[in-house]
Amino acid sequence: MSAPITEAPANPYLDDFLAPVSAEVTATDLPVTGHIPDFLDGRYLRNGPNPVAEVDPATYHWFTGDGMVHGVALQDGKAGWYRNRWVRSAAVRAQLGEPATDAPDPRTGMQSLGANTNVLAHAGKTLALVEGGVANYELTDDLDTVGTCDFDGTLYGGYAAHPHRDPRTGELHAVSYSFARGNTVQYSVIDIHGHARRTVDIEVSGSPMMHDFSLTDRYVVLYDLPVTLDPMQAMPVKVPSWLRQPARLVAQSVIGRVKVPGPIAAMINRKERQDYQMPYSWNPRYPARIGVMPRDGGNKDVRWFDIEPCYVYHPVNAYSEMRSGHEVLVLDVVRYDRMFDRDRRGPGDVAPTLDRWTIDLTTGAVTSERRDDRSQEFPRINETLLGSRHRFGYTVGVAGGFVDSGRTKMSTSLYKHDYADGSSMVAPLDPDLLIGEMSFIPRPGDSAEDDGVLIGYGYHRGRDEGQLVLLDAQTCESVATVHLPQRVPMGFHGNWAPRD
Repeated sequence: MSAPITEAPANPYLDDFLAPVSAEVTATDLPVTGHIPDFLDGRYLRNGPNPVAEVDPATYHWFTGDGMVHGVALQDGKAGWYRNRWVRSAAVRAQLGEPATDAPDPRTGMQSLGANTNVLAHAGKTLALVEGGVANYELTDDLDTVGTCDFDGTLYGGYAAHPHRDPRTGELHAVSYSFARGNTVQYSVIDIHGHARRTVDIEVSGSPMMHDFSLTDRYVVLYDLPVTLDPMQAMPVKVPSWLRQPARLVAQSVIGRVKVPGPIAAMINRKERQDYQMPYSWNPRYPARIGVMPRDGGNKDVRWFDIEPCYVYHPVNAYSEMRSGHEVLVLDVVRYDRMFDRDRRGPGDVAPTLDRWTIDLTTGAVTSERRDDRSQEFPRINETLLGSRHRFGYTVGVAGGFVDSGRTKMSTSLYKHDYADGSSMVAPLDPDLLIGEMSFIPRPGDSAEDDGVLIGYGYHRGRDEGQLVLLDAQTCESVATVHLPQRVPMGFHGNWAPRD
């Protein structure tokens, strides 16, 4: 299935490695260079924005494209298939001329945007995830859309793009935000059967965009930072310019302070997809702070710590430990000085850096440290260590593209950071190879922290070829390359879904 796509857009988020593809493809028996490790038995899945129809380059925001999931199945050292499928939101079905399904339950979340941010397998289901109160979707193993996901009616109002799986229990922990929740975000735990067993509403300063959070073996860590709802972007109808400021003041008096009434949420739910813009922007009047809640605690147990204004999409990891009789919380993050300030079409205001916050939970003191000032994103670790002390972290270096607003062609790198000695390694990648997020798959058995495979999609400019790239996580050298039938856009997040 294919759809028309804007050509030669004057928008860096519609061009080059970020450009959408126009067709759904199924290919089998994919050619492989190198050797796929025999212990890899499952699917590598990755989600990202891919507009199904022509969009306006002047207003298109990278984060609002229709969701498209790409997958490759690996088994017995072979690549059995590649598939890419649009997540079938109502708007995507309409654009593709497919019959509408039964009207989805509005309690599952807003339908004006498809699930375009993450994809993972849990409790025997494949889930396409998004945030902000938008509906999430269940997919088949072959990536066809089953329908909206509300965890069998146990969690309403949308979910989150970044759940974290507790390596000890297998449960998914997440923090969900939505302007419809008023001045609260929701912490939830999804059990191994795919049902919400615990939810906690946590008060925040207003209506922030809380993309991710950190989970330790003892704490839930929230990032309440100054990217907040711009109510005029969320309005379901156009407002004349002379009324915009009064309307904004009225909207701000409601949104972010009280839960949005059902009729208003329903109106926003019916908003035409092609008019949807990113409704969050930099808000210098909003306080920047970190919240720390015991995992079995509630709203009244959250401790808040003020920090300098900034924004964080992705923590690397977090853990707590005792130092000289004080409990200390360590937070490794990718940090931006600001976000959606001048660049309202994507994350192009400033280059992100690798930072560490250390919070003395005994005295309340917060210190910050710059670990690496090179532009980088999409951090991953060996997630069997999630919430406990880690030594290694992997990030994608990004030069050109975002911050240069498309004036310089994007190039990428892979960095391996050693938090024990402060060193870093740059992967010896082909200069023509562009990569997105690289997930870590540990080698089975009692092995070293960095003994495993890094896996993710890439695009080879010289060959004009999409690739699934497998690297040795210890040396960062190539293990295997699966050659794909089409380019895979950079996209957002992916995960390894083992067969069992």
